[in-house]
Amino acid sequence: MAFWCGVLLFYTYFFGVDTNDFNYVLSFSLFLMPITIATTYVYIYKIIPEYLITKRYMLFGLYSLYTLIISAYLIVISVFYGFVYLSNFVYADMAPISRNLVFVTVAVYLVVILVSAFKILKLNLKHSEETKKLETKILETQLKLKEQELNYLKMQIHPHFLFNTLNTMYGFALKKADETPEMILKLSNLLDYLLYQVDKPFVSLNDEVNHMNDYIELEKMRFNDTLQIHFDTENITEDTKIAPMLLLPFVENSFKHGSLKNGILHVVIKLSCKNKSVFFEIENTCNTSTVTEHGIGLENIKKRLDLLYKNLYTLNITNENGLFKVNLKLKTA
Repeated sequence: MAFWCGVLLFYTYFFGVDTNDFNYVLSFSLFLMPITIATTYVYIYKIIPEYLITKRYMLFGLYSLYTLIISAYLIVISVFYGFVYLSNFVYADMAPISRNLVFVTVAVYLVVILVSAFKILKLNLKHSEETKKLETKILETQLKLKEQELNYLKMQIHPHFLFNTLNTMYGFALKKADETPEMILKLSNLLDYLLYQVDKPFVSLNDEVNHMNDYIELEKMRFNDTLQIHFDTENITEDTKIAPMLLLPFVENSFKHGSLKNGILHVVIKLSCKNKSVFFEIENTCNTSTVTEHGIGLENIKKRLDLLYKNLYTLNITNENGLFKVNLKLKTA
């Protein structure tokens, strides 16, 4: 109501230029009001929402043309109303601007265009908000799916890793070896890492290295003199963090699927940091016919890398000339 009262005041001021006949101007303005209101409401509640916003442009153009024809006909009638009823067929008694059909048309459609523009802006803002909410829901759903997939992958790691280490300890217990207590301590440290640290999104690279050393010590006890291993680290900083249990499965894989060559299992591990990147290399002797690049453990790691470090890593795995090699470059920040 306040808006249309403002429009009426605008009409009264606009058509009252160069005339002192207030009654004529008010009556003429009141006659134009229903035409303006009807045309405006048809546009903002019917044509724009149902045809323009929904991109049905043919129907939008067609119904806009119908509306313009009908409203233009009514505007012409308003001019005749001013000439016939308000000025008694005396052209000179008409308000100057009301005599001009173009000015009357411009005044009416100016209001229609302004209100329609406001309606379009409002609908666009509403659509943007709805789109943003939908995108947020989609992102939340994707995040939950990724979390569930990561949890599933971690659940696969737990029994797989635990089974292998317990088998090693079982062999020592059967032999009643003196190293069994030390082995249990190493295993205890690994289980602590496995059960409590692995649920964290990221851990210190030093922690991963320490537990890799514990695992290597366990395997040294198992292999005795049939293992030759070199583990070199360089420039490992305290602030470097990675996903837990990301490198350890590669080490475990080298022992599980590695093969003795001339009575010795050779394993070489290199780990270094440079320019906020982690470089990890591991190679072991193997039997080409028994080792695959697509085992469950390796596929598991690849999926975790895709989820946690998408487009931030390169992983190359080769198996040739009796050597199984893994080369991983990881961008940590």
